[in-house]
Amino acid sequence: MPRAAPFAHRNLPLLLLKAREALMQHRRPALRAHGLSDQQWRVLRVLREHADEGLETGQLAERAYILGPSLTGMLARMERDGLVTRQRSAEDARRSLVRATREGLLLADGLSGSIEAQYEDLAAHLGQARLSQLYALLDELIALPPHAGADVAEEEGESVR
Repeated sequence: MPRAAPFAHRNLPLLLLKAREALMQHRRPALRAHGLSDQQWRVLRVLREHADEGLETGQLAERAYILGPSLTGMLARMERDGLVTRQRSAEDARRSLVRATREGLLLADGLSGSIEAQYEDLAAHLGQARLSQLYALLDELIALPPHAGADVAEEEGESVR
């Protein structure tokens, strides 16, 4: 069988996954020490940024980039653990508002110091200008218009519609 021609470009999606994993390896010990998964931290971080008003479940799923069904179970566990509250909408029982509890906010605040220190280490390693450039490039990638027919995204191996 003839050898296939090499791809012209490196595998950017794979490189981005590896870069994410490299960053998370530094964060996970602090998260695990507090009993949090990566996804639970994303939820707490987003809710901390919206502490006053809270977010509807769909908004939270979008901003934390977590599938709706996965988020539902996760919120039930986080509510049981006293980290979040969910309040059903009076107008539409299918909708609920999610807020971090005082305990959840204190946990997020406590973790933010070590997380920020990791960002400072990253800035020291890459240089602030290169880190800013990386953020700008990632923002550009995220803002690309969707490809025609690309109605399905994947997050951690699951389909999103």
